[in-house]
Amino acid sequence: MTRQTRTARRAVFVPALGILCGLVLVLSPGLHAAPPESAGVTVPGQRSDIHLVSPVPDGTWTLPAGDMANTRYSPLDDINTTNVTKLTPVKIFADGIPHGHEGQPLVVNNTLYMVTPFPNYLIAFDLTKPGFPMKWKYEPHPDPRSVGKACCDTVNRGASYADGKIVYATLDDNVVAVDADKGTEIWRTPVGEVSKGETETMAPLIVKHVVIVGISGGELGTHGRVTALNLDNGQVMWRAYNTGPDKDCLIGPDFHPYYAKDQGRDLGVSTWPPDAWKIGGGPVWGWISYDPQLNLIYYGTGNPGPWNPDQRPGANKWTCTIWARDPETGQAKWAFQIVPHDAWDYDEIMENILVDMNWEGKPRKLLLHPARSGFMMVFDRQTGQLLSAKAFEPVNWASGFDLKTGEPDVDSSKVTHTGVFARDACPSSTGAKEFVPSAFSPKTGLLYIPAHNTCMDREGLKANYIQGTPYVGADVNMYPGPDGYQGELIAWDVEHAKKVWSIKDAVLPVYSGVLATGGDLVFYGTLEGEFRAVDAHTGKVLWQFKTGSGIVGDPITFKGPDAKQYVAIYSGVGGWMGAVAFPSISLDDPTAALGVVGAMKPIKQLTAPGGALYIFGLP
Repeated sequence: MTRQTRTARRAVFVPALGILCGLVLVLSPGLHAAPPESAGVTVPGQRSDIHLVSPVPDGTWTLPAGDMANTRYSPLDDINTTNVTKLTPVKIFADGIPHGHEGQPLVVNNTLYMVTPFPNYLIAFDLTKPGFPMKWKYEPHPDPRSVGKACCDTVNRGASYADGKIVYATLDDNVVAVDADKGTEIWRTPVGEVSKGETETMAPLIVKHVVIVGISGGELGTHGRVTALNLDNGQVMWRAYNTGPDKDCLIGPDFHPYYAKDQGRDLGVSTWPPDAWKIGGGPVWGWISYDPQLNLIYYGTGNPGPWNPDQRPGANKWTCTIWARDPETGQAKWAFQIVPHDAWDYDEIMENILVDMNWEGKPRKLLLHPARSGFMMVFDRQTGQLLSAKAFEPVNWASGFDLKTGEPDVDSSKVTHTGVFARDACPSSTGAKEFVPSAFSPKTGLLYIPAHNTCMDREGLKANYIQGTPYVGADVNMYPGPDGYQGELIAWDVEHAKKVWSIKDAVLPVYSGVLATGGDLVFYGTLEGEFRAVDAHTGKVLWQFKTGSGIVGDPITFKGPDAKQYVAIYSGVGGWMGAVAFPSISLDDPTAALGVVGAMKPIKQLTAPGGALYIFGLP
């Protein structure tokens, strides 16, 4: 196949996949202070040196991660290691949408809410009645043009609840608030433009009557940002861009990055070629966390565009960055760019888990970031200081991070260049983990990471920008990484920065979110469609159930009005890697689908498209 032919196939892939489917303490570098007292949130059995940042879901599930700190932990323990083998499905609802079912349901006031992929239905189920029948279905009728703009399937990662409203984003860049009782629309606010290649896939987070949501489209030359809306009426309160001058990025006098590499004026402009920042990507399509005591939100930004780094010399701030901001004003407090001048598509939109616990014998307010780039990163979330960065999967693009400077030690032979393949770069562009979120247990002190081991060959190609069309500029071929496995669920000891146990999948990545519970269980799914419960201490698989399609969603647990505990998960293969299971994706060219076909060829024999909600309970 000629380079021109490959380029043409890449140019149509993105739309083709769419068709398919308080007090802030600022410390200068080198200074430390004792962290403020914990908010005092406790759960039964938690370690004495671990303190939770915000209340965890004890029966309901009102936020994407269950809590503000993104722990995805519930203290419910009626389902536990002694009886989990008795779990059986009590509800299976097929929605007829054969695309990636990412995200998770919500459970509020005896009602379960499901958000589907495009056309983004919101479906309510009555938990007070036998069989959990449907109460109502809200249909937002999103613009069908957004299907052709969506990179990597027409997915949705869920909703948030507050003040009687279910709030979520539709693929065509609208945020809607729906009456949780009646299913009627309260307000609708556009936050992007489909014609510019912008789409919406992330779950908003609601903080203090502020709805915070990002934008997708890093492969179409978008201008990444987050937008804050008033929960009452949907009016825009503030907007913070991830590239551009400080005033656009809401960087002001309160901005104090810990490291020199992130200090200076208007770095969102000076670290780019002239005007390249305007189409430089840096989208926000992952997860947002909130510390109610520090009154800070935390989120990560995506890759720069185009993928060919030779077209954008410089650090390309503020892509691949973690931000800390005031949720009510949007003003930045600190930032840390993880991957400067990204040459691998290492979006760092991954979850940031907030927890107070001992670090090197002293209590610290930590931010845990299992990075797409393959490093398990631990930060002081007050200051942005990097405390640790240890690889959790095979990594060779960098040997590690200098904790004094915050800079990665990059292997230049793994950097993509125009017309030159960087061979055997690990991890691949899909990362050592994808957007699928981890879970943290305050009982075990372990972080449970859904990971994968995939490497790549990558060549830079000239990319031309045309508004609303793919702006990629790379030829990529991915394949399983070393040691004979591609997927892995990892139990990571945060305090000692090491792997305790893992479950490896030889064939496919782990592409499901994780749930940890007070019953000493960890739940997750596989791309083959198995939904599993494992022992949180040992990793022993205690129970599994074969669903109708591959799992790329996130499990939750809740208590019904009958006082019984239930566990729910979506089944429906899709997303970037999972979409290779779709009939429309050919296996003939390993570089197709932005390079993932080479790593995912077995998936067509192991699963098929589907779309269903599964709810499990004890007899």
